[in-house]
Amino acid sequence: MTIAGVKIILVEPAGPLNVGSVARVMKNFGLNQLVLVNPQCDPWGTQARQMAVHAQDILDAAVSVETLPVALQGCKRAIATTGVIHDWDAPLEDPQTALPWLLEDIGQPAALIFGREDRGLSNQELNYAQRFVRISTTSSYSSLNLATAVAICCYELSLSQGTLTRKDKDRGESLASTSYASASSENVADSEIASIEIVEGYYQQLESLLLKIGYLYPHTAVSRMEKFRQLYNRTQLQKHEVAMLRGILRQVEWALSSQKNHEKL
Repeated sequence: MTIAGVKIILVEPAGPLNVGSVARVMKNFGLNQLVLVNPQCDPWGTQARQMAVHAQDILDAAVSVETLPVALQGCKRAIATTGVIHDWDAPLEDPQTALPWLLEDIGQPAALIFGREDRGLSNQELNYAQRFVRISTTSSYSSLNLATAVAICCYELSLSQGTLTRKDKDRGESLASTSYASASSENVADSEIASIEIVEGYYQQLESLLLKIGYLYPHTAVSRMEKFRQLYNRTQLQKHEVAMLRGILRQVEWALSSQKNHEKL
């Protein structure tokens, strides 16, 4: 996949100057798909346009959606950026290591997700991604401007695209991730990987059933489901595997319904 197939997703951006600057750096490096999730500013106003300079076409083509799942529709691979060190199993990678992975899925859109200027992405939002990037900075001042973070990642993607092209030409090989190849997805055709919205449908069905049988409780469902999402996101589920898992859930739901009907008799 070319770099132009990568969506840059900004979650609730609050600064029009940042949005305009992001559009500009996207054009610098050949990206053109900007998606804004519930923007908290006017992303097409005068301030944004002034910062976009010659990238106003990127700004004009930007799509505004209400939720992150909608922004991720059609994507099979998503990387989220975070400045916070979390205690879950998924590693925080540097951009150079992780970002080439977005370009491996030929013909399918991918996404690079950035959070709010003041507090980044929530845990729930992070769980929509399969991998996580943290840009290393000095400990004395670790906070990066949103547009600066996007610029660094776009630059690394641009370098990755050049590496892919050279390797494909010289040896007919695609670039492999250097540190995060899931064993379950090795040698799997790109067309077989389930898209993010397909997997999301499974999560919703799973949560509904687990609430029904009492494994989950409403007040702890979000935190518990985060663990399930982290587990499954690491495996990069295939379409037929999601279909199998959803079939199991449907059978359990049928068995529960049949048992209730039998007890009534």
